[in-house]
Amino acid sequence: MTGQPFDPVGVIPACLMPFEADLEIDEASYRSHLRDLAAMDGIRAITVNGHAAEVHALNFEEQRRGIEIARDELGDRIPLVAGIHTGNTRDAARLAAMADRSGAAALLVFPSDPLVLGGQQRPDCAAAHVRAVAEATNLPLILFQYPMAGGLGYPLETLLGLCSDFPTIRAIKDWCNDPHLHERHIRELHALDRPVRVLSTHSMWLLSSLVLGCDGLLSGAGSVIAPLQVALFRAVQDNDLETARTINDRIFPTVRAFYTDPLLDMHNRMKEALVLLGKLKQAHVRPPLQKLSAMEIEQIRSRLEEAALLPHRKP
Repeated sequence: MTGQPFDPVGVIPACLMPFEADLEIDEASYRSHLRDLAAMDGIRAITVNGHAAEVHALNFEEQRRGIEIARDELGDRIPLVAGIHTGNTRDAARLAAMADRSGAAALLVFPSDPLVLGGQQRPDCAAAHVRAVAEATNLPLILFQYPMAGGLGYPLETLLGLCSDFPTIRAIKDWCNDPHLHERHIRELHALDRPVRVLSTHSMWLLSSLVLGCDGLLSGAGSVIAPLQVALFRAVQDNDLETARTINDRIFPTVRAFYTDPLLDMHNRMKEALVLLGKLKQAHVRPPLQKLSAMEIEQIRSRLEEAALLPHRKP
């Protein structure tokens, strides 16, 4: 990308990855999905190769192709944030260099999976993973902050150290799932000598999260409800709480549609929602994920109707 370095602010949907019935990438549907997102007024970037795109099930070549298709489809109209998701630090550096060459404007760096086994006690291990990515590219980095209870979240002291030590870290995607810690992230990252932005991915309590002072949001739910997210973010930025609550009342049914147990199906449900909305022709997921039942799909339909995204059917 040319021009000014990407500034991670505002609403950044994370796109889905459509598959054919044989579970190969459905390129035509992927392109259509990207065009739909890019046409939404107010979004600042699109994230590819993230959780929403089932990145765990995409090999290196498919991740490269995912970025290249998106860049080809969107040109320079909108920046791309590429996920770097691997437990292998050498592969993370290789993915980062590939994403840079393929046209990404920034990288979303997931924590290394092996750190779940006590990595919070070894900040040098977290630093080694981030350093490998930072040395492979000069692109802006967004660190993905996981919940502390799962073992992959960075302790606050570690997070502040990473942001101080690596100048290309421009933001975190905050999924700490702890309102008190979330507020500390916002306050303390903003107070650094080189301030770091905070993008919320607390989609289950988005209004509450945004009013604490987030710089934006990066969420898979944006693959379905980006216009509502943009409207909510703008209302919060304008200190218009009444409007924000009204918009949140429409978002809330989608929270119930997508973020129910088991959470592993959240993006599976988003695919089904796009089928119901006429924006995807089919909703296939790669194993170990499985097709939702007809009852589950009907529940999603009901929630979309409640959110006024689908018309209510006549009795």
